[in-house]
Amino acid sequence: MTTAGSPTSRTEFGLRAIALKRGREDRLKSGHPWIFAGDLAEPLPADVAGAPVAVLDHRGGFLAIAVASGGGGLVLRVLTRQREVIDQAWLAGRLSSAIALRRRWLGEVEGVRLVNAESDGLPALIVDRYGPFLSVQSLSAGADRMLPNVVEELVNLLSPVGIYERSDVAIRALEGLPERKGVLWGEEPPDEQVIQEGKARFLVDIKNGQKTGFFLDQRLNRQRLQTLCGGKRVLNTFCYSGGFSIPAAIGGAASVVGVDVSASALDLARHNAEINKVGERCQWVEANAFDYLRELDRDRKRFDVVVLDPPAFTKTRQSVPGAMRGYKEINLRALKILEPGGLLVSSSCSHHMDAETFLSVIAEAAADAGRHLRMVDYTGPGPDHPSLPAAPETRYLKCFWGVVS
Repeated sequence: MTTAGSPTSRTEFGLRAIALKRGREDRLKSGHPWIFAGDLAEPLPADVAGAPVAVLDHRGGFLAIAVASGGGGLVLRVLTRQREVIDQAWLAGRLSSAIALRRRWLGEVEGVRLVNAESDGLPALIVDRYGPFLSVQSLSAGADRMLPNVVEELVNLLSPVGIYERSDVAIRALEGLPERKGVLWGEEPPDEQVIQEGKARFLVDIKNGQKTGFFLDQRLNRQRLQTLCGGKRVLNTFCYSGGFSIPAAIGGAASVVGVDVSASALDLARHNAEINKVGERCQWVEANAFDYLRELDRDRKRFDVVVLDPPAFTKTRQSVPGAMRGYKEINLRALKILEPGGLLVSSSCSHHMDAETFLSVIAEAAADAGRHLRMVDYTGPGPDHPSLPAAPETRYLKCFWGVVS
């Protein structure tokens, strides 16, 4: 793996040196992994895109080694705060450490995130395992440059049947990168790969499904819901392939209604219900969840459990006010159709909306709905999605559990 940037008169142990402005090192020193264009003393040279560089303070003191972006406001992502060579051995160590963490906390599971980008010291790189296949996502020029070496090490460490790339995400455009997907190594995954998650089995569309094929971050929340639905009427909105619906039915729910706007997602959900032998208690509705919740309220339909697991309503800080209105609307509608004593499970995966804001939106929805709401728990993703204490952006998934009266 090449580590040096283009020849320059200003280098630090072989790497191009990039200096910060006076007073701009505090965020970096606190443990945050990102450096923005406004932090730099001079604009980032175009020829370092994707390459490691040495980050210095305004006096020339060493701060970190970071990988340069190919464009956008986020210009550097920290690789290490040590003076070390960024080579194949370094990469192997990082990947081994990430995999070991999952084995320690989860054992050998069929559906798991093995690499969670910055939180595992491998910026903008995602690696998920679905049975014998790996699904890889690269979100930056630096991750792209590292990808062939990543694939080599994953083969050595895990011996997968195949490695499939799912870099078909719009965020790559910020660095001038095209969307991309396809086989990186070995066999192409089947259209539907089966994984076991607790008592449930799920069909995963690695090649075309949302994210890298499935929503692995909700694993523990799905398993908890399974224990709370015995004899209950359950509504799961934005249900995708039935990630919450199937555990609810397995847990003994009297009935489960799953709602999604995508017909293909609901087809997958039906198949998941069939292979788990709970199809007779599951109903699938193709509809806009906002409209359907209003319709249920108008028709005075009631449920014992309502799950809200929408996609991110905001991709930028500027659109947070609009996202807040959306979250308030669905929570208000859900609270109105819950029976007294009913359970609301409400999630947000918008990393621009922090936990305090999310909870305030739910509180406002309860007040407007005229319902007394008690929070009994507040959870996030499982241990295969670690976060950085200094970087709130890495703690994106929020899951509220509350009881109404």
